[in-house]
Amino acid sequence: MLVALLMQGGGEKRSPFFILFLVVLIDMIGFTLVIPFLTYFIQDLATGRGIVDIGARDRWVGLTMAAYTLGQFIFTPILGSLSDQHGRRPILLFGLASNTIFLLAFGLTGNLWIALLVRFLAGAGNGNIAVARAYVGDVSETHQLTGRMGLLGAAFGIGFMVGPMIGGLLSDPAVAFGGVFDSDYWRSHPYLLPCVFASLLSAISLIFALKYLPESLPKEKRTSGESSAIAALKKVSSNLIGVRDLTNSVKLLILVNAIFMLAFTMMQTTFILFTGMEIVQGGMGYDARDNGYVFAFIGFMGVLIQGGLIGPLSRKFGNKKLMSTGIIFAAFGLSSIPYLRPEPFILVFVVMSFVAIANGLFQPSLSTLTTVEAKMNSLDLGRVMGSQAGFGALARVIGPVLAAFIWEATVNGTGVFSYHTVFRICGILSVIAFIVQLRLKITTPIPPISSNDKANAQNG
Repeated sequence: MLVALLMQGGGEKRSPFFILFLVVLIDMIGFTLVIPFLTYFIQDLATGRGIVDIGARDRWVGLTMAAYTLGQFIFTPILGSLSDQHGRRPILLFGLASNTIFLLAFGLTGNLWIALLVRFLAGAGNGNIAVARAYVGDVSETHQLTGRMGLLGAAFGIGFMVGPMIGGLLSDPAVAFGGVFDSDYWRSHPYLLPCVFASLLSAISLIFALKYLPESLPKEKRTSGESSAIAALKKVSSNLIGVRDLTNSVKLLILVNAIFMLAFTMMQTTFILFTGMEIVQGGMGYDARDNGYVFAFIGFMGVLIQGGLIGPLSRKFGNKKLMSTGIIFAAFGLSSIPYLRPEPFILVFVVMSFVAIANGLFQPSLSTLTTVEAKMNSLDLGRVMGSQAGFGALARVIGPVLAAFIWEATVNGTGVFSYHTVFRICGILSVIAFIVQLRLKITTPIPPISSNDKANAQNG
């Protein structure tokens, strides 16, 4: 089903998207390798600085995650605007080169502040997710958008399925593999090997894109404008403030996406903090490998939904209903996480299925609705996607910081305020997103006038 959808369309129109899918897939596998061990890596760096309090130590995890998304927040609108002016291809290549460099640098760092800086620079260079979606919009007809946005999401899903599993398996190779890795160097750098592997994958993706990825935005369709550093910096604020000039439907979609992303990033920040807690403290006692398997399952579910089911489901139920269903699933799944226990293990997959289905339904449906609304109202697609990604990145900056401070304040508490609190707030935010989207009114496309209609109008 996945291959058939990738190859749909004729000749020249299928090749660019097929190549983009492969590039994004390889890049996402490399990027998601860090997910299972990043929390443990930062905890080790914090402990090495003498930070032994659990809440204070774990706060650094949230700050490091926020550093990455802060880079995305600042540079995503810039890159979206630059892609409107200079084309999508060079921006995508820049992001791949950035990943290659900073994934390796992250594995080599031994200082908390350097880790923060490296993650910020990695986020700045990889703020091109909106550009990839705009690329899909460039090469797709309206009726192809839902399926192709779903397939682009499937590339993320496969990345989340394969990447975290490999990242978990490659962590701490001195213990996991021994042999040539049984040395003081690898024992002192337990998370370097997955970073090296991720960097190599990103480099392969860069080479592949250089050779095969064509430009999707013709020169005659590009916008003109000042591209100086000052103008680029102004674009950050103008895309946020300028959202007031967009249509009401686009503004609501951007707001719903921001609330949804806030809930998800708060969960992502504290999920491994929770699963890594000792069982006697209420956690799951997981290590990087265990979390790799959990995220691999989430990725598998994402592939199943976005790679094959989202197209038929959207045609039957419509994108708005699917988006609403995704939000409802998120409310249940996110708020249920802290009630999980190591046994029975099947319940972990049940709850995480709700989380995966929520994201699988929400993301492609919202992206399709946003793209269609932008085109129907003659808005610059790069600008709209840049604004959406910018507000989403802002939510991802606020989410980890907010989650980290709430976690620090409640992790040792009991009753209402405990390690459950962050996940409960995630559920509440999902409910708020659902209420907001109820106000959404989608623009109805006007069907083209047929020759018979024209003739009847003239005769009438």
